[in-house]
Amino acid sequence: MAMAQLAEASDTHANFQQHCAACHGADRLGGIGPALLPDNLARLRKPEAEKVIREGRPATQMPAFGGKLSAEEVKALVDYAYTPIKPMPVWGEKEISASRIVSYAPGSLPDKPQFSADPMNLFVVVESGDHHVSILDGDKLAPIHRFQSRFALHGGPKFTPDGRYVFFASRDGWITKFDMWNLKVIAEVRAGINTRNAAVSGDGKWVAVANYLPHSLVILDADLNLAKILPVSDKDGKTSSRVSAVYDASPRQSFVAALKDVKEVWEVSYNPKADEIPTGMIHDFKYREGAFIPGFLNPRRSQLDDYLDDFYFTQGYDEVMGASRNDAKSAVSGQVVNLDARKKIANLELPGMPHLGSGISWKWKDKAGQERTVMATPNLNEGLISIIDMKTWQTIKQIKTRGPGFFMRSHENSRYAWTDSMMSKEFKDTMQIIDKETLEIVAELKPEPGKTFAHVEFTKDGKYVLASLWEDNGALIIYDAATLQEVKRLPMRKPVGKYNVWNKITKSEGTSH
Repeated sequence: MAMAQLAEASDTHANFQQHCAACHGADRLGGIGPALLPDNLARLRKPEAEKVIREGRPATQMPAFGGKLSAEEVKALVDYAYTPIKPMPVWGEKEISASRIVSYAPGSLPDKPQFSADPMNLFVVVESGDHHVSILDGDKLAPIHRFQSRFALHGGPKFTPDGRYVFFASRDGWITKFDMWNLKVIAEVRAGINTRNAAVSGDGKWVAVANYLPHSLVILDADLNLAKILPVSDKDGKTSSRVSAVYDASPRQSFVAALKDVKEVWEVSYNPKADEIPTGMIHDFKYREGAFIPGFLNPRRSQLDDYLDDFYFTQGYDEVMGASRNDAKSAVSGQVVNLDARKKIANLELPGMPHLGSGISWKWKDKAGQERTVMATPNLNEGLISIIDMKTWQTIKQIKTRGPGFFMRSHENSRYAWTDSMMSKEFKDTMQIIDKETLEIVAELKPEPGKTFAHVEFTKDGKYVLASLWEDNGALIIYDAATLQEVKRLPMRKPVGKYNVWNKITKSEGTSH
């Protein structure tokens, strides 16, 4: 290599360490941001990658560097990100099993809550400012415990059906099992190198982990022992894929996974008696002439015409409403997939970049007095909420908001749905309140001008709303859900998400997966 090339490579590495490593990892294997590797960038062409560095990326924490880096430096960084790491790190059965930490053996802690608060009305609050988690008493609206978490928790904590245990996933692959009744971390395991989220089965026996790196779906038992690693690729085994997200479909006794780089949806049954899955050409199903694999903990594939990065379950869990994140401006960017027919059954008219994973649903009466179930989704690219009829799949209304938002929340006992505009520079400080009957914005809340205000959760009974002042020296701001008046503030270190045990385990229509 010539001296000029050596100098350029050195400058590029220095630029990466200065501008990129804090989020994407010094070794490009990911941190708060995703891993930057050729396999992970397959859907992003180099010119588009250069644009992302220059201008930032909507709906992410990726800032714009066009004012700090020259065109040549941007191009060099892109070339660096698209260069394979050799040898690639391995994270398989041996590495996962060796990483497991058990702090309290199963059965060694009391089988009843060790505090006086209602265990069904507790909140888990993720504070990313200093990587801690707080547990709140939802009746007294006060903290009862706080503990240090792994770095950059992501994807939302998931509870067992009795509410006793909660599982956290970190961006660097750690899965943490926390005992809510005893307020203790009881086990941890590193299930991947770069992880999106985790899901807990409806029977509380299994945990599924969606990985960006390696390209795998990892199945653990509830004590965080490795049960199975499913390498993720298309049906022909030619294209491997990151896993965008995995969620539990408890009525179906299965996990459903969205794939980032393959046009398929996977359904993985955790029912030991699940029907066998045909693979390849089947001559006769009745006489089992052909290739079959066990239905238990193996993927059943639905082939799609487009990628599905993000989705929302319908009430019966028979369909998913999904969308790709191609940054496209097309009017039809969503699709409805029937998990039994294993195919798309409808298009969704969703402009911009809908965030269906944060969608909510409720019963709504039209002008003729007919009741129907509607689903509402925020939009990461545009200031609007799309309201969709879940029977006809038609968009009933698009509610214009102050700016692109990330989260929506409501509660069965509340007339209002709350949505933020946190992706907007001008209106990130403004929460908007939508009347679920009239489908109109009826109020705006801006408690701290200029400071990000986002993500709400209701108490178990729906009487109070906890909203995040999403700053390092921020707070939970608590409102009366009916009058919208502020009741109380709890100082927090960048409280990004809060999750009520009851609302989560009962699958409240006002909360997400």
